[in-house]
Amino acid sequence: MNTKAEQNLYEIAAQEDRCAPRVRVSIPASLRPSGGRSYQTTVHDLSLGGFSATAHSRMYAGNICWLTLPGLEALQGEVIWWEGGLVGCAFASLLSPIVYDNILARFRSDGTLR
Repeated sequence: MNTKAEQNLYEIAAQEDRCAPRVRVSIPASLRPSGGRSYQTTVHDLSLGGFSATAHSRMYAGNICWLTLPGLEALQGEVIWWEGGLVGCAFASLLSPIVYDNILARFRSDGTLR
């Protein structure tokens, strides 16, 4: 039987088992939790499989949300974690590598367009 400490170690390790490397960014975007209103946010890291962003209110693991990056349609995601005003989400479908590269090429780490 797993102890609480063993379970916590597993959850931490699972957060680091990612399908693609993350890139630190600072991209202005909008985030809409399921059943809620869209609000302005900042995406702090991005990968083919997901993102982390500032969250104005508590979001719960398993909930659905939509991220809209400048010039793109809303991308559906699932909340994986929320902690201290930050949310980590997995995209419902992996980003196309071409779209991903274009996003990274358009934004410097300070969030300004190139």
